[in-house]
Amino acid sequence: MSKKFKGKAWVGGDDIDTDQIYHGQYLPLTDPKEMAKHAMEFVPGMENFASEVRPGDIVVAGKNFGCGSSREHAVVCLKENGVSCVVADSFARIFYRNAVNLAFPLLECPGISKMVKTGDGVEVDMETGQVTNLSTGEKITGNPPSGLELEIAEKGGLLNYLKC
Repeated sequence: MSKKFKGKAWVGGDDIDTDQIYHGQYLPLTDPKEMAKHAMEFVPGMENFASEVRPGDIVVAGKNFGCGSSREHAVVCLKENGVSCVVADSFARIFYRNAVNLAFPLLECPGISKMVKTGDGVEVDMETGQVTNLSTGEKITGNPPSGLELEIAEKGGLLNYLKC
């Protein structure tokens, strides 16, 4: 897994739940490519996310990102769209754990939602926790993943990590 990411920011607010990230009506879908077509379509202002997001883009959010149900689909649809990572003021615990298990990078960074606007260029260093808004030059430091979380990501997820 790469430890540094650079991309365009997609900014959402607080309490974005898993039903907004990937709505329950699509749970019968099993093909990740089909699932990806419905990512974020219930998040206000991001209704066209799935058709406009580009590989490497970064989702930025406020507090409690990924609250709600424990569905892994919310992580899978973002990952399948090529989102490089999510940076949020805070994460719901179950979403955070699902992301670690699936080797999808997250960075908790209190204050990030006030520093970045949709369309800004953003650079994220997962090892140091530093986030740079490339459009404004502002920098902020979040809480980088633990060594174990990085090891799990480097192995491609929890199942691969446990096989080693």
